Amino acid sequence: MTAEGRSKLVILGIGDDGTAGLTESARRILAEADLILGPASTLAQVGRVPGRKVILEAEMPAALEQVRASQSASRPVLVCGGDPLFYGVARYLCDRLGKDAFEVVPHVSSMQLAFARVKESWEDAYLTSLASRPIESVIDRIRTAEKAGLFSSDQHQPGKVARALLDHGVDYFRAYVCENLGSPDERVTQAELGELVGMDFSPLNVLILIRKAGGPDQVGRKGGRRLFGNPEDAFAEGRSATGLVTQAEVRAMALAQLDIRPTSVVWDVGAGSGSLAIEAAQLASLGAVYAIEPEAVDVALIRSNAEAFGTANVRAVAGRAPEALADLPDPDAVFIGGLGRQFDPLIEAAYGRLRAGGTLVVNVATLESLSSSYGAMKRLGEPVRVWNVMISRGVEQMETLRFDAIPPSFLLAVTKSGAGRG
Repeated sequence: MTAEGRSKLVILGIGDDGTAGLTESARRILAEADLILGPASTLAQVGRVPGRKVILEAEMPAALEQVRASQSASRPVLVCGGDPLFYGVARYLCDRLGKDAFEVVPHVSSMQLAFARVKESWEDAYLTSLASRPIESVIDRIRTAEKAGLFSSDQHQPGKVARALLDHGVDYFRAYVCENLGSPDERVTQAELGELVGMDFSPLNVLILIRKAGGPDQVGRKGGRRLFGNPEDAFAEGRSATGLVTQAEVRAMALAQLDIRPTSVVWDVGAGSGSLAIEAAQLASLGAVYAIEPEAVDVALIRSNAEAFGTANVRAVAGRAPEALADLPDPDAVFIGGLGRQFDPLIEAAYGRLRAGGTLVVNVATLESLSSSYGAMKRLGEPVRVWNVMISRGVEQMETLRFDAIPPSFLLAVTKSGAGRG
């Protein structure tokens, strides 16, 4: 019983093979339950048990009320497919009713089974469900992945996913569709993406994508592709811009201070070749990043680098700030780098548009720029956080180790007061 005297609900995972695939303790939980909630298809797999069966509502708010009511039973159980905590109902319920109201007994996830069937590790795969998101929101993540595992949905069956990938130029994956895993009619289909288009599959399927050797957009150019902190040579830059890509370590510190969320709107003012904008876009995967740059050659480089990294949510804006900021949506985070001498007007303009709870980060290289930026930011908000970034990188030379210093710089950050972001 919980602290309020209500019964804990056991959330029990069941595979497509029904109770035959359960452990003895899981079968005992079902046998002793006096109330069993679950989708009709899962309840059908439970078989004959003493407990009263109740079909769980498809709409989650209504299902939540059923779960609350079920706690008046002595031994309530909610059955669902696979692992309840892996794109299952358990996280939704725990977030709303508290973890102490439940016990979770997982089964092997169909995603685990799918990767086992194709004999591939899933520890480094991009995994997601298409049940509650559009295909377009995951294409760029798939584009640069080595492996991907997708729970399809009624609206996004494998053929439709394959068509969307091909329409976006992603044609370098070997596909496996794993249907009815654990059931007598289990089937695994291996095909090219083009072959999947028009094919029909059981609604209970997992789509596995494995990158072909030598395919384009291979992860990383040099040293591997990272979410942030990629080495400078991972970004193309023009001859006139050589050395102006923000150093990886400074970039990582700046991104940490910007506190970017998946849906954030970000401005990168003075974007250069777009290194920070691109990494910000990988963090704000459902948001948008505006890379403002006055030099036409660098605007072209931003677009080229964004395409290479598969960050379609980077918007290159040709123009000089603050004038170029006028038509942009208000930001949740702003990074300013590559400044000239007139710091104050730009800092004030960016801070004025910044949403409450958002952060402005400035990167400068000289003491004069530091003094001017610090004064402008201190007038706008308190406290201003400041770092003198002096980093040396270890370099092996023959059998010795030496350290090369990267150009020192200063990083400043200030967070706008207010209610903050949701």
